[in-house]
Amino acid sequence: MKRVAIVWIGLAVCAWALPAKEEDDYDVIWKKFKDMYAKVYETSEEEMMRRAIFDENILEVQKHNLEYDLGRYTYTLGMNEFSDMTVDEFEKQMNGLRPPADVDDSPPTSVHSYDGPDTDLPAAVDWTKKGFVTPVKNQHACGSCYAFSATGALEGQMFNKTGKLVSLSEQNIVDCSKAEGNHGCFGGYMDYAFNYVRINKGIDTEEAYPYVGKNQNCSYNAKDIGGEDVGLVDIKSGSEVSLQHAVATVGPVSVGINARGRKFKAYKKGVYTKWWCPRMKSWLDHGVLAVGYGTTNGQDYWLVKNSWGTRWGLDGYVKMARNKKNMCGIATMASYPLV
Repeated sequence: MKRVAIVWIGLAVCAWALPAKEEDDYDVIWKKFKDMYAKVYETSEEEMMRRAIFDENILEVQKHNLEYDLGRYTYTLGMNEFSDMTVDEFEKQMNGLRPPADVDDSPPTSVHSYDGPDTDLPAAVDWTKKGFVTPVKNQHACGSCYAFSATGALEGQMFNKTGKLVSLSEQNIVDCSKAEGNHGCFGGYMDYAFNYVRINKGIDTEEAYPYVGKNQNCSYNAKDIGGEDVGLVDIKSGSEVSLQHAVATVGPVSVGINARGRKFKAYKKGVYTKWWCPRMKSWLDHGVLAVGYGTTNGQDYWLVKNSWGTRWGLDGYVKMARNKKNMCGIATMASYPLV
């Protein structure tokens, strides 16, 4: 019978741990997993397939966390609601960033560039502590990460302008920004979302236009506007110090990252570092929000808000290595709206 050492599965408000006892095995974990996330499979064959994927992911988590204990990694992994999915199907479902292949297809922008030393900037910034950031949201089974990234940046800028934090409608962008180049639940690009809001002269509030996680007909109502922008600014591509300057002086910034691989899918805590994580634009597949930065145990990091719910990562956030040659392309395609 297969035995388990320690497996952590995140809850919305806490986490439970399975102790390493003789009687605890994968059957127990599997049942708890299904109960926790209300997993229901259509056939016994599908459940067997999902169970096999789940067991494989448990082994990966155990192996990684043992190596973390030995000092080989700076972050831990955990089991979560995606643990019964293969990496390929997860990425196709959740990683919906679709940047234009040709720069000429991008909306016109100005460029935010900073060439000064990073020592002139604050050592740490966290906009979540200053009222700029709404609670973590969940895109569910829809490739709408770009919409969550864009609304997050716009929410911060609207707060800076008005002093009021209003949750904006991702569904508005999913349903209504196809003319600007987005593809609803099949992916999109943050700059296209900002461009839609500019052309449309506004975006509805989340309360008025709630998220459903699927493609619908556009139901925008000008009476329910919660935010607007007059343009956007792209950060100098590849420059982490320019991104740092923007985060420090402007607020939360939309960023595209390379989120490929099972380790990012299963990230739990610590500073996510990956020795091989291509930073080219063509590799970026997930839109997120840089809400701060800092240093822990001598390691620089970006504080990043994700859109996979609070059960993923650090209550929905991830710390990604900073000043590691633009690891995972976090500074390759960053932007913010002008309000």
